[in-house]
Amino acid sequence: MSIETGNRVKIMVVDDEVDLEPLIRQKFRRQIRNEEYDFVFAHNGLEALSKLIEYPNIGLILSDINMPEMDGLTLLLKLKELKNPALKTVVVSAYGDMDNIRTAMNRGAFDFLTKPINFEDLEITINKTLEELELQRKSMMEHDQLVSIQQDLNVAREIQLGILPKTFPPFPNRTEFDIYASMTAAKEVGGDFFDFFMINNDSLGFVIGDVSGKGIPAAIFMAVSRTLIRATGLKGLGAGECMQYVNNLLCNESVSSMFVTVFYGIMNMKTGVLEYANAGHNPPYIIKADGKVEKVESTGNVVLGCLEDMEYTTMKVQMSPQDCIVLYTDGVTEAFNRGGEEYGDRRLESLLGTLGQKSVENIITAIADDVAAFAEGAAQSDDITMLSMKYFG
Repeated sequence: MSIETGNRVKIMVVDDEVDLEPLIRQKFRRQIRNEEYDFVFAHNGLEALSKLIEYPNIGLILSDINMPEMDGLTLLLKLKELKNPALKTVVVSAYGDMDNIRTAMNRGAFDFLTKPINFEDLEITINKTLEELELQRKSMMEHDQLVSIQQDLNVAREIQLGILPKTFPPFPNRTEFDIYASMTAAKEVGGDFFDFFMINNDSLGFVIGDVSGKGIPAAIFMAVSRTLIRATGLKGLGAGECMQYVNNLLCNESVSSMFVTVFYGIMNMKTGVLEYANAGHNPPYIIKADGKVEKVESTGNVVLGCLEDMEYTTMKVQMSPQDCIVLYTDGVTEAFNRGGEEYGDRRLESLLGTLGQKSVENIITAIADDVAAFAEGAAQSDDITMLSMKYFG
């Protein structure tokens, strides 16, 4: 087996027979010359433990069982205490000495050989053990990489959640409205987002979006989209103008054909007029003060980030005191239960019809609980994000 010189595994031979070292060097001179094998020699268990400190890249130990000062079975116990999975031991004992061989295997020996040693069998055993060590080394590297990726994902999740509003109520001094939102990612990080901000003293901007794809790429695109919409919305542009401007920016920056569906609304607190633009997103619902549920008319515009220079229609709807608008991503209506049944629009509309008197937070909680109960423990396949805003007038 060929191993790179810098990372080559050393083979330690532990045996009190002084003639064994020159014999092994002679028998394996070609492999030593070709840097396939690299041997270290010790004459008992105590010396072997010392050699392990001196040569930390020892990966394979060929150990006799019967030796002075510290025998092979005791050495195996000491090696077990090291808890080093990248260290394999092959014991050597007299033919028929099955009791000691069995004890050695119970103490963690990887394999065994019998004396007199057959050097062809020894070479096969060495190669087999080195192959196992190489597989284990690769497995450990992959494990470390996965741990590193998981740590990065956890940090990314914290960053992503950190950029979304998380203090509720966000405007405790405002009596004209209340707003609440939540996001539950299907993976460590998601592509959904929500946001809200005061454009001026009378106008509240609020938005919900769903980026195509999952994972890190979607999370990055989500952060860019949310930032652009907030920065553009704060300029005071109309809903449609805001979407058009952000769309052109995203088209210039979009990679891998990513896009985002967005609903952006601007609520005038003095008049109760909601101005909005819908870029390919699920139409929200308005729960009227009398409990009636109405779907907000779609503006029929395409998603952001695909086609440059698109125009986005601005529409308006009059809201009355105690009316509540509920925005959501398709993770809600496209949630599946264990039988493969979809939660669907009708189930959501029916539930909303019972929530008119609840607070904005309780409305979101009720929807989340109902979706979870419907799923019956089935794995969440998409991000679930919701926002509700109740107008008090």
